[in-house]
Parts: sequence; structure tokens; C-alpha cells
Amino acid sequence: MKHIYRPLVGAVVACLALAGCASGTPTPSSTSGGSANPASPVTLTFQALYDQPAAIAACQQIVDSWNQANPNIQVQIVSAGWDSINDKLTTEFNGGTAPDIIHNDAASMVSFANDGFLADLTNVMSDSMKQDIGDGLLQTVTVNGKIVSYPTEVQSYMVFANTQLLQADGITIPTGQSMTWDQLEQIAQAATNNGVYGLGWGLKSPTATFMTLAPQFGGTFFSGTGTSATINIGDGELAIPNLVDKMAYQDKSILPVTLTQSGSDAMAAFYAGQVAMTIQGSYQAASIPTNAPDGFQWTVLPPLAGSAGAMQVADPQTLSISASSQHVQESAQFIEYFMQAQNLEAVNEADALIPATASARSAMATKLGTTNHWDVILASGDDFVSAPFLFADNYASWKDTVATPAFQQFLAQQIDSAGLAKQLTDGWNSLQ
Repeated sequence: MKHIYRPLVGAVVACLALAGCASGTPTPSSTSGGSANPASPVTLTFQALYDQPAAIAACQQIVDSWNQANPNIQVQIVSAGWDSINDKLTTEFNGGTAPDIIHNDAASMVSFANDGFLADLTNVMSDSMKQDIGDGLLQTVTVNGKIVSYPTEVQSYMVFANTQLLQADGITIPTGQSMTWDQLEQIAQAATNNGVYGLGWGLKSPTATFMTLAPQFGGTFFSGTGTSATINIGDGELAIPNLVDKMAYQDKSILPVTLTQSGSDAMAAFYAGQVAMTIQGSYQAASIPTNAPDGFQWTVLPPLAGSAGAMQVADPQTLSISASSQHVQESAQFIEYFMQAQNLEAVNEADALIPATASARSAMATKLGTTNHWDVILASGDDFVSAPFLFADNYASWKDTVATPAFQQFLAQQIDSAGLAKQLTDGWNSLQ
């Protein structure tokens, strides 16, 4: 969910009409990235949403490299911004002006897939690519049994720690493949003293965070898909909200103001030494070296794991192909070139995100090593899963109008967990 990772900017640029569309059926060629030879030259439009300078440059480099090697399949970038992109796509799809290749996030593309606007890639995506992506992430781009997108970039939630503060309190910094939430609570308690809180957690918009981490305790929130999705609020769904409540109001180890702040705003307390740890999107690993005070010593703790494991729900950035495209095969050839390990690594490194393929994660781990603790962050990429709420009709409306206000009231102790469960359930049912 790129628009959740960090503030995004950029004006939406008007869609360019398809250029160079050839009549007849192109001759499919290998998706290995080598030269492709359709029956006649074509130009593919690629609506890209990259907004960070390094990511824009990385994307352009991939396109330039492809265009040089494939003179009969030229790719033309159509720049756009994340703001109002779904409204823009709705207009494009309904007006018959959608680009061949579409950059977005998985959850946003579900409704477009349900409306028949996306090409079925089930038999177009190569078997090697499916294996490289893996079942967990592949499920996030599978709608009604059809693969509709290639996942490209993902974020996870990680615990960032001020090593000086932890060491000053005699706390052993955890290592290993994962650490438990009980360990996090214990460390936060031990680090809370002398005006310092153990944890700062920006939960101004808590829904995505709680739902992303819920699988670690068996939480799914929904069963079924589409209009038949039903809500389930039980111990698994309430586990992390209840833990936050305990840490904030019983242990008093969470800096209270951070519960009303965005994740980015909560970083100020981390840099100031007011909190020893903070839970943030993994992309913060790229921001800390630039934004932290001189001499600031920090680390990334092992991925959090609950009673069910270290799973986190993924809503990856994706590349899809318009169902109205006359060049689905050629578009897939380019996307699979874009997804080659060195290319996907370059884009994710520029965006400070986690590649969606095992080969690109391996390439990124080899290139970056332990720099800014990316070895720990990349390890979390093995535990991404899909979740029913990504495919539940009315989820977006429920999230904004029901779930977020209810979670905020719970975090402010205006309702208890039973009241939270009731509001979440009744609110969902009222939308059906």
C-alpha cells in the first residue's frame, strides 16, 4: 500500500492514447527479457506511479534498457500520481483509454478485476515467476481464481530500537529469526524509566496496522469474499489492540501522545531519545540515516511473531494489464523483464521497500548486506500472506467510516474490547 508507506505527492498527468497499435495477433516470445519479435511494431503505455526521484530513475532505466533491446516493442511511460489514481483509472477504463500496463496496489485493483477491466494473467505469467513470487503474495493478486497482477514491492512493520538506550538499561538486544510480542512488552517495560518510554507507536490511523499484524494471532477479520464476506471479531483480531491497551495503560510503557500521531510524526520522539523503540514501516530504514541526529545509534529487531507465527498481510504494489489492451502478451513480456531480480532489486532499493520475489530479495540482501539492517528487514519478506479483507466488498468504506473511529476510541479508552468488537461488527453489517 504505497499510499500508506509515506506521504505521496505528484499531480495526475492525463493519460496518453495508445500509440503504434498494430492490427492482427502478435507473435508471443520468451518472457526471459531477451528480444521480443511481434508480427509488427507496437508501443505499450505504462502508467507508473513512482514519485521518489531514485525510483523514477530506476524505472526509467529499466524501460530504456528494454526499449534498446526490443525495437519492435517500445514502452512509453505515462507518469501519474497516487492521489485520486483510482478515480482516474475508473474514467480511463470506462472511456476506453486505459494504459496497457497499470501500476497500483493490490487492494485497489480488486474492484477493477471484479468489473472485468483487468486481463487474466493466470496462463500468461510464467511458471518460474509464479514460483519466485510464492503462494502468499500470489494470493494477494488472485481474484475469483484468476491472477490479475504481478506484485512488485511490499512493506512490513518492524521494531526500530535506540541501541544506546537499551544498552544503558542493561537490556540484551534480541537476535534470531523472530521475537515474540511478550519479549517486546518485557523490553518496553525495562526501558521505561527516567522520563523515557519503552515504545512509541504512531497509531493515528490504526486499522491497517492492526489488520496487517492480526494473522500473527490467527486473526482474519473476514471470511468469504465479495458481497458474501462476513466479519469475525474474536481473540485473534483483538489480540494486538488489547496488547497496546495493556502496554499503554497498565505497563505505561508506550508514550501516550504517539497513539494519536502518524507513524512519521512518532519518529520525532525516537530521534529525541524519548522512546527506546518504535514500530514503523520497514521503509524507515532508509530515512533514519538521513533524518536522525549525528551519532544516533539504532538497530532493527527481529520480526515480531505471535502465537501463530510471524505472518503479515501484504498489500503489494502491482503491475496489471488492461483487459482492453491489444498487446497482453507483449505487456507481460515487459513486466517479466521488469521483474527480473536485478531490475526489481533496483526499484525496491530506490523506494526502500521489500521486493516481491525471492530472487530479488536475495539480490538485495547480497548487495546491501547488513547496511542499515536490511538483512533483518528482508527476512520478513518470507512471511507475507493474503487476507480475506483485501477481497471484501465495502472494506474500504468500513475501514474509513467504522474501523478507524472505533479503534481510535478504544485506544483512548472510550470503549472496551467488547465495545470495540460490537462497533466493528455492527458497522460492517450496516453496510451490507
